[in-house]
Amino acid sequence: MKNIKYEKIVEKNKAKETRVQNAIVAFISGGLVGAIGEGIIEILCHYFKLSRSDAAVFMSVILVFIASLCTALGFFDKLVTKLKCGLLIPITGFAHSMTSATLDYRKEGPISGFGSNMFKLAGSVILYGVVAAWFFGMIRYLLGGKI
Repeated sequence: MKNIKYEKIVEKNKAKETRVQNAIVAFISGGLVGAIGEGIIEILCHYFKLSRSDAAVFMSVILVFIASLCTALGFFDKLVTKLKCGLLIPITGFAHSMTSATLDYRKEGPISGFGSNMFKLAGSVILYGVVAAWFFGMIRYLLGGKI
């Protein structure tokens, strides 16, 4: 009897999910991150006379720095609650996962603290990204494409 009452209370107080609205917000905010990244590339190409590929590398570094700084200052999570996965899917989410894990374990010291916990979440992303890149590279190579 208690379980049924508990389930009713939980169902009544559970937050309502608005998936379509969340998807639209994430799409727009992710597109905004992409547009900001493209703007950074254009600025670097125009004002600093960098090639597009070099500017893309610097843009990635700049976005990682901004996301890490926002995480360290404590307002990246607040932005994510408003802008949804649009901030977590691009490279900014990768930077946030590494920085937040580092900040969580900083009191345990540089070796057993943030040194060993920095890649807790990001490690699996790196591993499976490398494995997927190798796998698709081999498929492309076997189909006669250039590497």
